[in-house]
Amino acid sequence: MESDINRRKFLGSAALTTAAFTIVPRHVLGRGYVAPSDKITVAHVGFGTEAIREVASLLENPSVHLTAVCDVEKDGRNYLEWSPNGVRDDIRRMLDEPNWREGKDWVPGGRDVGKEIIETFYAKKRGTDNFPSVNTYVDFRELLEKEKDLDAVKVITPDHLHAIVAIAAMNKGKHVVVAKPMANRLNEGRLVIETARRTKLKTHYMPASISLGLRTAAGWIKEGAIGQLRQIHNWSSRPVWPQYLTLPTEKPPIPKDFDWNLWLGPALDRPYHPWYTHTTFRGWYDFGGGAINDMGIYSNWPVFQTFNLDAPFSVETNISSGCQVVANHAVSRIRNDYSFPLASTARMRFREKGDRPALDLFWYDGGMRPPTPDELLADDRSLPNEGMMLVGDKGKILAGFECDNPRIIPESKFTEFRKERSIAAPPPLQDMNFSAAAGAAGGRPPLRPEQRGTGPGRSNDAGPWVEAIKGGPPTFGDFLLAQPITEAFNLVAISYRMGGQKLLWDSAAGRITNVEEANKYLNREYRPGWKPEGLIG
Repeated sequence: MESDINRRKFLGSAALTTAAFTIVPRHVLGRGYVAPSDKITVAHVGFGTEAIREVASLLENPSVHLTAVCDVEKDGRNYLEWSPNGVRDDIRRMLDEPNWREGKDWVPGGRDVGKEIIETFYAKKRGTDNFPSVNTYVDFRELLEKEKDLDAVKVITPDHLHAIVAIAAMNKGKHVVVAKPMANRLNEGRLVIETARRTKLKTHYMPASISLGLRTAAGWIKEGAIGQLRQIHNWSSRPVWPQYLTLPTEKPPIPKDFDWNLWLGPALDRPYHPWYTHTTFRGWYDFGGGAINDMGIYSNWPVFQTFNLDAPFSVETNISSGCQVVANHAVSRIRNDYSFPLASTARMRFREKGDRPALDLFWYDGGMRPPTPDELLADDRSLPNEGMMLVGDKGKILAGFECDNPRIIPESKFTEFRKERSIAAPPPLQDMNFSAAAGAAGGRPPLRPEQRGTGPGRSNDAGPWVEAIKGGPPTFGDFLLAQPITEAFNLVAISYRMGGQKLLWDSAAGRITNVEEANKYLNREYRPGWKPEGLIG
């Protein structure tokens, strides 16, 4: 036990260098070998379809040992996926087992699947490490109590549990990596960040990335290519999950081996319904963060970092609406305070800072996008279905959704700009329309950058946060960088719930100042025993 504690102290000390952990010189043990004392022990909390798609970088990292899996689903038969057998086929490729689970026609997921994947991969690909069996848990709280020799926790549950698990893990002294969003309540997100600051643990936010395209565009802006930057527009084809306008009324039985009570977590009790759970949870205010927290964090994390944005002082939205037939054949507009809109636009306003003027960030989803600018009309072109546009007072830069392949528009201006600076022509923009791309990919949506591979600046690369845990510098996704974007996108969700009202935000005070009623949405109503200690409000 004492040796385990000493190893934990080694890994928890930011002052130590990576080299300090090697008990036996690597050249003695063989190329690529990592001594057992070097390995970061990691528990995976949540093991659904998204976790399966992202686990490879952990399995392949010689410095990581996945020791435990926690999920409220045992061996799920209730998951949804983008294409028939897509998740199963990904697992087959990962494990190099073309007949994995032949004859089992449900979408794989859950703690038993996680255990099987990890142990099979280790036996086949890292057999010389002689790993012990993987422990499984239903309740993350039990995991944190029993896994004494655990260094870090990866959280990839439904959105409403991200903050709850991350805070609990850090309070137990565990380093944490978490999927997006940080939280689907603003004050929960602030508490996650404050807990990271207080505990001084190493953290990483999975949607964080380093956008080389945005760096390029920012360099052009500094050179005066489009004058002073005034606006950034970002639009997505999401949502790509069923988005329900009404609450379910049926009361189907809870599936076997699925712990509905633990799945609800901090949310108020309600009858089980599959509309709420796997994949579709993201469309509900209680459980998800909507399209903006699904995709907007990927594309706008580098925007917030590159242009040094604080939290917005003003947020306003426009949202779609729906109608239904009520009594006596009357038609009534649906008053919706429970699910995200089918389509929306949002405007977030940021004050000037340093040499950067005041800036507006616009978000569009559900097929909405900005009007086609004159510069594109001059080239007889239209906007792609997903993209980003940076607008200055003397021109515009158009790019892919995450500022991939930026170009000044119109093309004649870009050609002249490139000629003056000997810049090669970039590849053409890809139209990231979900329906078209999904057809070519067997029904799956376009892959995000973190799913296309790993490497520096890729959010699915475990390397940076593993090295941070070993004593290296904080990652580009350190939790302490996340407060502005966390506040911004949760304020957008509150504006949606308030029918699109403009909200004025005082970040220092942590209050919405112009609509007092909106402050109730900074938190949620908690079930007894689930409210995080230290939460404001």
